[in-house]
Amino acid sequence: MSTPYLSKEQRILIAGGRGMVGSAIYRNLQKQGYQHLFVPSREELDLLEQDQVRRYLKEHQFDVVVISAAKVGGIWANMHYPAEFIYDNLMIQSLLIHEAHVAGVDRLLFLGSSCIYPKFCEQPIKEEMLLTSELEPTNEAYAIAKIAGVKMCYYYQRQYGRKYISAMPTNLYGPGDNYHPENAHVIPALLRRFHEAKESGAAEVVIWGSGQVQREFLYVDDLAKACVLLLDSYFEPMHVNIGSPDEVTILELAKLIKEVVGFRGEIVLDRSKPDGTPRKKCDLSRISKLGWQATTSLKEGLSLSYEDFKRTLSIAIGA
Repeated sequence: MSTPYLSKEQRILIAGGRGMVGSAIYRNLQKQGYQHLFVPSREELDLLEQDQVRRYLKEHQFDVVVISAAKVGGIWANMHYPAEFIYDNLMIQSLLIHEAHVAGVDRLLFLGSSCIYPKFCEQPIKEEMLLTSELEPTNEAYAIAKIAGVKMCYYYQRQYGRKYISAMPTNLYGPGDNYHPENAHVIPALLRRFHEAKESGAAEVVIWGSGQVQREFLYVDDLAKACVLLLDSYFEPMHVNIGSPDEVTILELAKLIKEVVGFRGEIVLDRSKPDGTPRKKCDLSRISKLGWQATTSLKEGLSLSYEDFKRTLSIAIGA
């Protein structure tokens, strides 16, 4: 299909639209003039309740559904709450995908994660490498749930002809992130840790693992641009990687965050803690062919994220 799919008249549900990813997609669509955007709160729509999901989708007659809602967290949260990670994510995505089909929604985008790929994978990771060997144990429950979502979109496209697609973003960060001291991903967790160390005058900041594992990080507004592009022009059954051309070690990341925050102490490695997957670099050939590339540098994105963290902290303390 060569003509654009999206139009300004369409009714678009962004499930999870108040989270980091969903709000970035909302900002992007709103900026382009889309007016019929729905971002229900948890009080308005409990995504774990089938009756509510079915009723909401039937009532509003959406043209497009974006699934950015998910239970997410860093290594600590994934290791301590695997039952919640597999159950909540399976329920959220299964209900939305199936009930969107029942309601006659023909276009859907499911957001997964690059953690769906095997732990020891040929680099950079191509989409075809899914399910070729074992997963990383620390986030296996989350990864299995996301793999199920990818496969649901694939099979609903194959059996029913629905235009349901999946995108697999790499490690994300940016405005609206979760800065919880235990449940956050690495960038928001380190931003908070370095900020608190700076404020308290601490001599050091401890980071988990060897510091040598490599990761790519994608600013969330760059992801939003890719998601809108996919909704408008991508219809193949294969899921699509979305990532950054840049790659850093966790220690290099920590040094960048130390600089952005202005912390003057030392960085200490706790090698007794797990590293996770040694390297996770996505092949971006498929999304690049559509004309997309990330434009926000890691240094710029970290600075923007730190400003967002400080705003979030000011609101929390009533400043």
